[in-house]
Amino acid sequence: MDALPPLPVTEALPRLLDALRVMRDDRAPNAVLVAPPGAGKTTLVPLALRHEPWAQGQKIVVLEPRRVAARAAARRMADLLGEKVGQTVGLATRLERAVSAATRIEVVTEGLLVRRLQTDPGLEGTAAVLFDEAHERNLDTDLALALCLDLQRGLRPELRLLAMSATIETEGFSRLMGGAPVIESLGRAWPVAVHHRPRDIQDPRDLPEAMASAIRGALVEHPGDVLAFLPGWGEIRRTAERLGGVKADVLPLHGELPPAEQDRALNPSPNRKVVLATSIAETSLTVPGVRIVVDGGFRRAPRLDPATGLARLATLRISRASAEQRAGRAGRTEPGVAIRLWTEALHRGLPLSDRPEILESELSGLALDCAAWGGEPEAMAFLDPPPAGQLAAARALLRDLDALDAQGRITAMGRRMARLGTHPRLARMMAEAADAEEAALAAELAALLEERDPIRGREAPSDIQLRLDLLHGADDPNADRAALGRIRRAVSLHRRRLGVPGGTEAAGDAGLLLAAGFPDRIAARRGSMDGAFRLAGLSGSGSAGGQGARLPATDRLGKSPLLAVADLELAGTEARIRMAAPLTREALERKFPERLVREEGASFDARAGAVVARRRLRLGPLVLEESTLPHADPAALATALAEAAAGRAFRDLDWTEAARQFRARIARMHALEPEGWPDVSDAALAATAAEWLAPWLSGMTRLAQLRGLDVVALLRGLLPHAAKKALDAALPPRLALPNGRAAPIDYAGEVPRLEARAQWLFGLSTLPPLAGGRIPLQVALLSPAGRPIAVTADLPGFWRGAWADVRKDMRGRYPRHDWPEDPARAG
Repeated sequence: MDALPPLPVTEALPRLLDALRVMRDDRAPNAVLVAPPGAGKTTLVPLALRHEPWAQGQKIVVLEPRRVAARAAARRMADLLGEKVGQTVGLATRLERAVSAATRIEVVTEGLLVRRLQTDPGLEGTAAVLFDEAHERNLDTDLALALCLDLQRGLRPELRLLAMSATIETEGFSRLMGGAPVIESLGRAWPVAVHHRPRDIQDPRDLPEAMASAIRGALVEHPGDVLAFLPGWGEIRRTAERLGGVKADVLPLHGELPPAEQDRALNPSPNRKVVLATSIAETSLTVPGVRIVVDGGFRRAPRLDPATGLARLATLRISRASAEQRAGRAGRTEPGVAIRLWTEALHRGLPLSDRPEILESELSGLALDCAAWGGEPEAMAFLDPPPAGQLAAARALLRDLDALDAQGRITAMGRRMARLGTHPRLARMMAEAADAEEAALAAELAALLEERDPIRGREAPSDIQLRLDLLHGADDPNADRAALGRIRRAVSLHRRRLGVPGGTEAAGDAGLLLAAGFPDRIAARRGSMDGAFRLAGLSGSGSAGGQGARLPATDRLGKSPLLAVADLELAGTEARIRMAAPLTREALERKFPERLVREEGASFDARAGAVVARRRLRLGPLVLEESTLPHADPAALATALAEAAAGRAFRDLDWTEAARQFRARIARMHALEPEGWPDVSDAALAATAAEWLAPWLSGMTRLAQLRGLDVVALLRGLLPHAAKKALDAALPPRLALPNGRAAPIDYAGEVPRLEARAQWLFGLSTLPPLAGGRIPLQVALLSPAGRPIAVTADLPGFWRGAWADVRKDMRGRYPRHDWPEDPARAG
């Protein structure tokens, strides 16, 4: 430790080393280290731990959440040792590897640690795993920690685990890691003056102008270099355009830049600098000379849209914890200033911390990794358990990709996918390759989909072949050269993983490979509409089958009968197809016969208003091939016609008043005795249409023919013989009156009601009980002109009381009619 530079975290190192030395209950101790930004925890802690007796002859693995931070941390530690990266300190990211037999400290990105655990579940030769910036709660970090804790409990009780951060949730991490002690380093952070703007930015599109203005003012008012936080590359570029002429070097810093350009922003410079960065500069990285932070207050994060199952990058407000992390960048070496482009009032309303990615993300990768590990996500040590709904959708997608069987167990295909170390969709696509040439093509497709689209703009053509051509030297002045460079490096990585020999040229059907990984995004053109498609939307897609997707009508793929869609963008109620490849029905049937269903049956043609018998080839809801059958099963036609009628709420039937009343009487008895009487609600009738309606439709093919059916007879057929008599006894359709007449009872209203002229009711002393007295009956007395004069459910009481006033009024209006004083006794 004496050879290490004196940084703020140095005072906490003895306590940390003591905490990690003593085994407890035959298990290695874990720890949580809290130290402010700039304290040196990322670089000094691994260097100190490598000398511990328990670490001798083994590696210390340092997990960094971002490639830029991993590179910077490895280089800084190597510099302190006077070495190059790849000697004592090694580096492994998705696109870089500098590790040798002499490596004792290996800095890795989060995804690589998960892959290593899958291929080496014992982490042989590793003494400790350090989780840097654990507060960020990235999905792979949470998963890697859960797997390491499971490994520690089982095979490797001597493995040390250390979580480090400036703003970590100490209580939760300590509990998760078996009651690990919390070591705090107060550090020597310099004071940072925080200034808020008087007005909030309402739209992130206004951010570049506001940011450029704030930077210009800060360069005049404060000394030192500027670190400005923006959500993404687009805002960085537009802000840089507005900073022309400032007396400073304007340098971008984001994860997609080549390493040399990242180094320009991170290395000391003789000139004053303005570094325009995404949130990658929020933690771990040190940008020398920075005394001014200008924070736009936004970040980019993936969000899953539950209506479509599509993950899309959203621009979100940062949390208060992130704002503190960003402000701390200004006080690492000297007093500084943080300028926040939002008001104090808005700041008080920001969430305390960002929501963990495990609660927001699509979880198919996590579900596959857990299945390959042999554990259930619900039983593993996550600080926040994965949401049940998202986990169920992830498993459904994995079944669609053949990675899990019907019982949820991992398949041979699933194990191969897990070893490939990429998203399950891309892994399934690469695993489908039948030979070296096709594997080379799959590697190119996977790299294209992992990185930013090299053809920019909303009106960019959708054909993925244009992107493949760019990788092989095709010229396009609008292509993103930096993106192409990253894609080519990713292609090399995937080719190595797939064992593709050098010099092998890519060949094969891009559409079929995409269909392997995106079965729910196979799209069929809707009728003759150019650019209008329907998606298959299989069980794991998160959306209903048949969802719409669009291309511009002028797009070269707009007339294709079938597409394999690789990239979708949510646009209102439909999705916009960003990248796709054409597909043929014949090739799809040849490659994936198990996904297609051949069926014969009847279906309703809405345009013709009739049912027809058809033979179909179907993928989920998509009909890929259809022909009319000359002969059809009459029962199938009748069932299809009944279901079509149900879909139209049976409005094609002739609902006479008698039918309405009969249905209402059955409904009232069902409400009283659900077990003894059929449910005749709309939903129940629709669900059972094939049972009660189809038998009456023999020989019919058109909805118009249903008008000739006797609906009362149809409904009567729902009742057993005894119930038909019981219905008339309990709820008679008509009531016999003393003068020999009979009045109908209306059962369709809120309360059954009988309407009759008052003279017809003379001699009626009481109303009959309905359903044994369980249902009340109202009577409406009408004048000789048929107008209501009184409504009562207590006829005897009405005769004795209110009748006197009614009689007086009626005698004046209708003197020729008889109005007895006691109607109950009149005859």
